[in-house]
Amino acid sequence: MHRLDKRSRMTRLTGLLLAAVLLALLGGCGSQPRKPPPLVVGTPRADAANAVLFRAIALVGTPYRFGGNTPQGGFDCSGLVGYVYRDAAGVQLPRSSAQIAEVGARKLAIDSLQQGDLVFFADRRRISHVGIYVGERRFVHAPNSGGTVRLDSLDGPWWREHFVYGKRVL
Repeated sequence: MHRLDKRSRMTRLTGLLLAAVLLALLGGCGSQPRKPPPLVVGTPRADAANAVLFRAIALVGTPYRFGGNTPQGGFDCSGLVGYVYRDAAGVQLPRSSAQIAEVGARKLAIDSLQQGDLVFFADRRRISHVGIYVGERRFVHAPNSGGTVRLDSLDGPWWREHFVYGKRVL
């Protein structure tokens, strides 16, 4: 009889442990998406992201030029991104926004973006624009002919409707 009591206690304990694990797992299903952990100062990722941010923000006001990829000659969107990543972080990216979008980094939802991530936009289901995320739902980019490099909000009507994903290449 003593052996049976011990076995039933083990069965009960196992059942309680399984129930606790199941509740913990199910509790995570209904929770809000987690914010990405903040960048830790002094880590290579944080240092590179900060260098990218400072360089990109310093270029605000530079004239737009189709095919441009230098501060002196002006920038288009992919020229700006390529220049900033190469100059500030030593990262060589492809030339066009569509080619940059194919870089083998994981795609990120808008709520998972961190400073220094790339943000991609599509027009008619094709990647047509890229910028650099600076935080607080804002990004630096070279928007269009006649414009200048500027800081915009991802919540702006066109940007919100055409945002596809972000990528973390640093």
